[in-house]
Amino acid sequence: METWKIFRLTRVGAAEERMRAQRLMQGPESRAAWWMAVLSLLLILGATPAGLVAQQSSKQQWKTLPFAIVRYNDDAPKSWNVYRGERKGIYLVRLWKRYLLVDTDSQSVFEIDPEKVKVEGDKAELAAQDIPEDPLETSEWKTRNAGPVLRHRFRFGKSGNFMELQIPVLPNGRPAYLTAH
Repeated sequence: METWKIFRLTRVGAAEERMRAQRLMQGPESRAAWWMAVLSLLLILGATPAGLVAQQSSKQQWKTLPFAIVRYNDDAPKSWNVYRGERKGIYLVRLWKRYLLVDTDSQSVFEIDPEKVKVEGDKAELAAQDIPEDPLETSEWKTRNAGPVLRHRFRFGKSGNFMELQIPVLPNGRPAYLTAH
């Protein structure tokens, strides 16, 4: 019988202690103290929320785009590959030993240093800071929906070579790679 009374008193004491702790945590001072503790911990560890986002987005992941076609001066190059990023309309193209970042929306092309691109199997990795600010000079941009492919054709410079990307699309016009995993 004595153990029952002790158990009941400890249970009641624990419940009262829990309620007292909850009342303390509901005050605005305790919430501010909690946030200060969290921010202090982040600063001690050297990670701010903006720093975490910057670390995550500094490297861009690119995946091989199956069934894409590259044509250079209306001929197929001997060595090429097309990678797609997360955003629609931006492609990383390997043409021989050269890498080009092609943005079809803004109609601009950037030359990427091949040493900055890390290729592993069918994936490539490129840091955002390795993309130059100034694009290459291009002209005569033409984008055409040709049924199963979306054709992007442009010329390097005013009278340079032509390059054409043929990106597979679904019958509704959406890029086929957005549905493939």
